[in-house]
Amino acid sequence: MVDSDDSFEWESDGEAEPSSAPASRNMDAAGLSTLDPNGRANGEAPPNSLVEGYVGMGFKREMVVKGIEEIGHNDSNALLELLLTYKTLGDEAAGNCSTSGLIPRSTEDDDDFDFENWDGDDNADGREPNSNGSGHEDFLREMSEKDNKIKSLVDMGFPEDEANRAITICGVDAALSVLVDSIYAAQAAGNCSYMNPSEYEVTDRGFDSFGGRKKARLMEDSKKKMKRYGGGAQGSRPPLDGYHGERMPLPHPMVGFNLPTDRLRSVTRSLPKQAIGPPYFYYENMARAPKSVWMEISRSLYDIEPEFVDSKYFCAAARERGYVHNLPIEKRSPLRPLPPKTIFEAFPHYEKWWPAWDHREQLNCFETRVASPNQIKQIECALARTSNPPPITVQRYVMDQCREWNLVWVGKNKVAPLEQDEMEYLHGFPRNHTRGVANTKRYKCLGDSFQVDTVGYHLSVLKDMFPNGVNVLSLFTGIGGGEVALHRLGIHMKTLISVEINEDNRRILKGWWDQTQTGTLIEIADVKSLTNDRVESFIRRFGRFDLVIGGLEGEQPALFYHYSRILKAAKSATTRI
Repeated sequence: MVDSDDSFEWESDGEAEPSSAPASRNMDAAGLSTLDPNGRANGEAPPNSLVEGYVGMGFKREMVVKGIEEIGHNDSNALLELLLTYKTLGDEAAGNCSTSGLIPRSTEDDDDFDFENWDGDDNADGREPNSNGSGHEDFLREMSEKDNKIKSLVDMGFPEDEANRAITICGVDAALSVLVDSIYAAQAAGNCSYMNPSEYEVTDRGFDSFGGRKKARLMEDSKKKMKRYGGGAQGSRPPLDGYHGERMPLPHPMVGFNLPTDRLRSVTRSLPKQAIGPPYFYYENMARAPKSVWMEISRSLYDIEPEFVDSKYFCAAARERGYVHNLPIEKRSPLRPLPPKTIFEAFPHYEKWWPAWDHREQLNCFETRVASPNQIKQIECALARTSNPPPITVQRYVMDQCREWNLVWVGKNKVAPLEQDEMEYLHGFPRNHTRGVANTKRYKCLGDSFQVDTVGYHLSVLKDMFPNGVNVLSLFTGIGGGEVALHRLGIHMKTLISVEINEDNRRILKGWWDQTQTGTLIEIADVKSLTNDRVESFIRRFGRFDLVIGGLEGEQPALFYHYSRILKAAKSATTRI
């Protein structure tokens, strides 16, 4: 691990299905003298159509009935505010009403789902609504699996409360990679995207969470009573070092060593002799990976200090990443044409429908999945039931969802996810770069990819250094973000050895290569098959590698080991040959 005296300092959705049974009513006619102060006949059940409307928005039938009993139904805004409050405070605020079905869960859509034509009748998991008080029992039954997921995330260095919130949003069945995506997306959004509707109060610092604290304490107490071992690939792996679990201190603003528009700052750095290229290397990881992960990456790559950059300074979407590389940092130049920096610059047609109370100018970090139809339906129903502008509580709920899922306004009170070609555009890829694979897979591979403009700015120094082209060894290539950046810089790739395990990603890269490149492409599926001897054989055949590029998401020490191993093998073979 890097000690304090080394080259740099490490400072510090499911929707409850409505019951088919009609609401019970008092069949005795009520005279004027029997009306209560809310304008409702004493003892009369609320109109069934009204109840069904709120049930369709995601509220439990018992909760809706209780709310109408308390304040009537003449003021729809007030009733919605009360229901959202019930939703936040949970069972204790709404009697015996179970709120387990109220939190929208993250679900992946069908591959070719049409968001414009969905009928909203789908039930995420087919469960009947729970109105018999068994919600707590269901919670306890899921605790063991949930604990295992939480422990795995904690072992990866994430705070326990963030792991818990991610599971609440995504569901216990979500894969660890999905949970990690959710945590990082929420961190990029300012820690607001975990939270549920109405979980905020306004302070001088903005929105703070206050809802659900009693539920959280119940979950914490239950977890303390349960044995928490196993639970994932990292469950039994010891920490990398004493800093395991500690967050990496990140610069603010996260602008790296310099920006295209920043010519005033003068940043210099010196590299260890053994790190000086060629080959040049460039390795990316999530900026908010644990400190221990970054220390291990730096230690393995010649103790080079990471360069932390948020792509919001290069395009209209945030993406916080760190880069360990030995590239020169002087005489960088941006990709042309310069990309749009705001939502309306990128997509001016959305401005027509954008409400004045949505103050977003940029989008959050892209995730590997999109909001489900039920989540979108709940937003639209909530807006349709309120005035214009909607109450502040509804605004907060809608904005929470829009930030979490990068939703845009496509009509009056109508939101939708970005299309795949729009994500390609914001990432710096050519239109239809990922076309030809299923829609959900397109979202996933784009969410995992490089942001081309950011990477291109860093790689731009290679253009004058290698006027005749470069030999590239690309590890964990994905859909070819680094390669697209080199192409857009006008740097010819004489040879590309690409290592990528995902078949769809390989097909995307091959399709792009065949249309745009004239060099030699060799694709390898399994990084373990790229032995040191095979690396040397490629160098004897094509000449030295000028660039070794790669990146991973989060904490994957086994895979990063291969990047470090292969880089050192390439340097060693270059020296011998």
